[in-house]
Amino acid sequence: MPDAGTSRESRFAIVFALVGALFVGAGTAMAESAAPQAPTFSHAALDSFGDFIRREIAADKIPGGVLLIQQHGKPVYLESFGVRDPATQAPMTADTIFQVYSMSKAVTSVAVMMLVEDGKLSIDDPVQKYIESFAYAKVGIDDSDEAGQRPLRLVPLKRPITIRDLLRHTSGITYGFYGEGVIRKLYGDPKLFAGDPDNADFADRIAVLPLADQPGVRWDYGHSVDVLGRVVEVVSGQSLFQFEKQRLFDPLHMPDTNYFVADKKDWSRIARPLKADIFERPLAGIIDPRLPRRFESGGAGLNTTIGDYSHFLQMLLNKGELNGKRYLKPETVALMTSDQIGPETGIIHDPFYFPSPNSGFGLGFAVRTSPPAGTTWPLGEYRWDGAGGAFYFVDPVDDLFAIFMVHSPTQGGRIQLALKTLMYQALGKGLRKD
Repeated sequence: MPDAGTSRESRFAIVFALVGALFVGAGTAMAESAAPQAPTFSHAALDSFGDFIRREIAADKIPGGVLLIQQHGKPVYLESFGVRDPATQAPMTADTIFQVYSMSKAVTSVAVMMLVEDGKLSIDDPVQKYIESFAYAKVGIDDSDEAGQRPLRLVPLKRPITIRDLLRHTSGITYGFYGEGVIRKLYGDPKLFAGDPDNADFADRIAVLPLADQPGVRWDYGHSVDVLGRVVEVVSGQSLFQFEKQRLFDPLHMPDTNYFVADKKDWSRIARPLKADIFERPLAGIIDPRLPRRFESGGAGLNTTIGDYSHFLQMLLNKGELNGKRYLKPETVALMTSDQIGPETGIIHDPFYFPSPNSGFGLGFAVRTSPPAGTTWPLGEYRWDGAGGAFYFVDPVDDLFAIFMVHSPTQGGRIQLALKTLMYQALGKGLRKD
């Protein structure tokens, strides 16, 4: 990483030298929908992003991070900050491996839609067609008193859970690490992950838990995409990783993307959090990325680098194509990145509605449906983040995407909003001018 005394011009020369080495195969094709006069970032604006991150490190909020902004198919900013391991003080580098938690969901969702395009499943298929145990799923009615003295009532499903429900988080399947209530406590029970289940075992364990709602009623964040991972296995006849490696990771040149870091020589590249940000227990079954396990969590299990993930996002920004190879049809990407839970659907937004009041949810992504007050942030921007603090957003209007890789669970959301605000202000999309 350039030191504080490096001139702006020298720093950008170094950045683009790094870019050339890191982003081999990233592709330069522009998204077809990009506006020819899309605004670009000034050097002063790019400097301000780095200054913000350095202040966060100086304040001991985060150990370090890596920021990439890519526009018109080319990186315009790539810089590493701070350290990747507070214990060893090893410097952060662009090849650092991060646990990206829920940023895994987009990858699994794409894998599912590839199988849809292959004609091997439909998003309106019932999940029980592929995982028989879901034929016996029940909805839990939590009418216990404050002390939890009355039992949970179980009622039949009014209709089966569909693949579409899993993709858009309307299955009734939830998580157990946030919120309260009898049902969430069941999803938070460590026994759910005991004994190193494989994806088949885990899906069956989820199937016997009570759903928090009837399918199609409410957006509720949970293990839905983990179940999708098992659907991919059943339909493809491969493990989730094998399918993703064959269809995505290898052709997209994502060699460092995996469900655990098998090679010990790569362990020193894994980002570590500050002591205050270390999870006291595994989150959603995700443990030390160095430890081999059978559970390949399609919802939260991937480890990756910023270079690897950038290839995946550039493919999406290009409407499903990269370097002459097509992964998804443009209409499939358009479907995935359009709101699937709008007012016309009648779907309720859970009190823990993470996409934000200005966003709907597609098939794997939050999708901006209105700009935040006082801004002109572009509609159709799609995004997600992970519990470790890393995030990405894709902006087809301005033909760009940004990724910030960091391992800081308590600071990630705040930093995401601050950085995105700085970026859109730099593009003239901050305060309205009317």
